[in-house]
Amino acid sequence: MEITQQCVVALTWILKDTLGEELDVLDDPVEFLLGGDDLLQRIEEALQGHSAGATLALHLEPEDAFGDFNDQLLFLEPRNLFPAEIEEGMTFDGSALPEGCNPSAPRSGLYTVAQIYPEHVVLDGNHPLAGIALRLQLKVHAVREATEEEIGKGTAGTGFFRVQPQAPGSSLLH
Repeated sequence: MEITQQCVVALTWILKDTLGEELDVLDDPVEFLLGGDDLLQRIEEALQGHSAGATLALHLEPEDAFGDFNDQLLFLEPRNLFPAEIEEGMTFDGSALPEGCNPSAPRSGLYTVAQIYPEHVVLDGNHPLAGIALRLQLKVHAVREATEEEIGKGTAGTGFFRVQPQAPGSSLLH
């Protein structure tokens, strides 16, 4: 079966930065819905017309992947608003930010604790791969027709490489 919109593909991949450092490896095939919210547009476009067994090598510029780094999504917040056990790398859903955090921080985003100081915490609303060009090696293991339920939900249900709203005009993949 040839890959078209509204079909499900089972993929594995190796994701690297442009210096060749591996950022993510998916060894076991995972299913994704084309034409939904599971994959980046550039990946969907590249997969069109291929079938099981195909391998693709993609170069994704930041605008085709996780967007450019936006310094307007960095927020310096009082340390005392956060739990004592907070650690760098922890994430907070914007809707669950402690009361007293900057009201201009979009509540629809996901924030990573970038740095911790005695009096302040730096929250970063950028995707961890924002501003980075990526190399993606994909292998198509299987292709099937999507079910009506998958089409209705806009996902094959894995959520592993899903695009989700982060802040106005950007998207988040995780």
